[in-house]
Amino acid sequence: MKQHANGYVSNRVLKLNVGFILSAGPGYSHETTFDVPAVRVAEDVDLAFIRGTLRLSRTKEGVLVQGDLHVGVEGECYRCLDPLQQDVAISIEELYAYPPSRVAEFSVGEDAILDLAPLVRAEAIIADARGALCQPDCKGLCPECGVNLNHESSHAHEDDIDPRLAKLKELLDR
Repeated sequence: MKQHANGYVSNRVLKLNVGFILSAGPGYSHETTFDVPAVRVAEDVDLAFIRGTLRLSRTKEGVLVQGDLHVGVEGECYRCLDPLQQDVAISIEELYAYPPSRVAEFSVGEDAILDLAPLVRAEAIIADARGALCQPDCKGLCPECGVNLNHESSHAHEDDIDPRLAKLKELLDR
């Protein structure tokens, strides 16, 4: 598989020729396996990998795509903003209309090409929206200065205590 100068394989790997499925008629199904390295699915979504198996089934309305994929989502910890990569499982079940229809969200083109990129993009964005932690006990960022508390062993600021709580601090100090 050829990698481009930007480190990604072409997203053409997500375009499947399903002409043989369309000509076989309703009831026919075919399984296809993905093991794709880093791929730019769309201008705003890069995935570190795509792995899994999809079943493509011919129906009267088009091609039903079903299966589970694992995608490598690169993002950042939502507490400390450190970069991280997570393996996210996405379930896919979508009907690609054939012949193409204006009312269908996804369809197989007249050239019998089924483009998985828009569907994988949407599922990856939904999976990434949940947020992730770099570690379960991530300490996050200091609210005063913004330093990453996971990397600082001892981090302290001057005690600028609220005057309304000064008496409580005196009790704690005793």
